[in-house]
Amino acid sequence: MDIPINVTVECINGPGGRSTAIILNPSSERVTHLVVREPGLLGIERLIPVELVAESTPQRIRLRCTMDELATMQPFISTEFFPVPPGFGPYPVEGAMLWPYVSLDPEVATIGHEQIPPGEIAVHRWARVHATDGAIGRVDEFLVDPTASHISHLVLREGHLWGQKDVTIPVAEIDRIDEDAVYLKLNKHQVGALPAIPVRRRTA
Repeated sequence: MDIPINVTVECINGPGGRSTAIILNPSSERVTHLVVREPGLLGIERLIPVELVAESTPQRIRLRCTMDELATMQPFISTEFFPVPPGFGPYPVEGAMLWPYVSLDPEVATIGHEQIPPGEIAVHRWARVHATDGAIGRVDEFLVDPTASHISHLVLREGHLWGQKDVTIPVAEIDRIDEDAVYLKLNKHQVGALPAIPVRRRTA
């Protein structure tokens, strides 16, 4: 099963949005959640348990839930509001008005926090992949054993050192993963010599 990032997500009864990240446990190498941004300009990102993935291909993810059920799931970003002290920011005066009609009384600022389960990390698409001797590409998708949700391979599809071919890296060759990068146990030559694992592609 492919777990792609930045692809269309479908619910049982209609569009669910797009995948924006996966949540994984780096110790067990198990995918636990998918992050889905709901449709629309102001769509909320929500944490979807991987058990709700009914089908997944490199182009599309289908969920075992309705659009209404998806809308009740935990938001991925928690927003914190706090007042801006006078003298800070472009509009420090209480009661200031932003053109055309947005009131800043009182002026506040916001910070968003990713709601990641303890001991797990979020991996976003295009997180950089490093061999032992330098960067080689960026994360495009993961191949996952659907029976246990364990990652079997990391896939680089484009923007890597070897042109157009898929580069499939066994999870055993991953040294560590953090939010911004994946670090391998192999050098660039060893990665280039890995056998290609065919990844089924659908055009529709």
